[in-house]
Amino acid sequence: VDMGDRMQTLVPYAVANALDDSPGAAGLRGRLAELLFLGALRVYMRELPADASGWLAGVRDPVIGRAMQAMHAAPHRHWTLDELAATAASSRSTVAARFTEVLDETPMHYLTRLRMYLAARLLTDSRKSLATIAEEVGYESPAAFQRAFKREFDMPPAAWRRNATETTARAA
Repeated sequence: VDMGDRMQTLVPYAVANALDDSPGAAGLRGRLAELLFLGALRVYMRELPADASGWLAGVRDPVIGRAMQAMHAAPHRHWTLDELAATAASSRSTVAARFTEVLDETPMHYLTRLRMYLAARLLTDSRKSLATIAEEVGYESPAAFQRAFKREFDMPPAAWRRNATETTARAA
């Protein structure tokens, strides 16, 4: 049974439970929505053309998908292209070429962007110090982290945090 067939069964069940107000129904609706989303995403990814590019194509790719998974699992780690190639059970040149072909960037640039977006979320959602955030996203010095953050977002981390705090305060 493929995922499309499973979705045919899940959708009517979700619809039938949409208006249920019995105990536990709200939690069930949330989980059903997650299952529907993930199922639709899996069907979409499976149907992507072989020459597709972008993040979902990268996740699906057997070589760079493993490298991406490793980076997302440990973004703070000081990854090298050799280590990513070993994780992907491939050669350095293949990993580098596939990243550029599918994601239009190098593995190290992808890792930097991943770290910066994680840092942006930590700056927005936590009160952790810049030094702590820098360490958590893989930077040995706060200064190096601040330079990388400013390159990515055109503002220093402190300004990012201040803007996020002000935006949250105005929305409340």
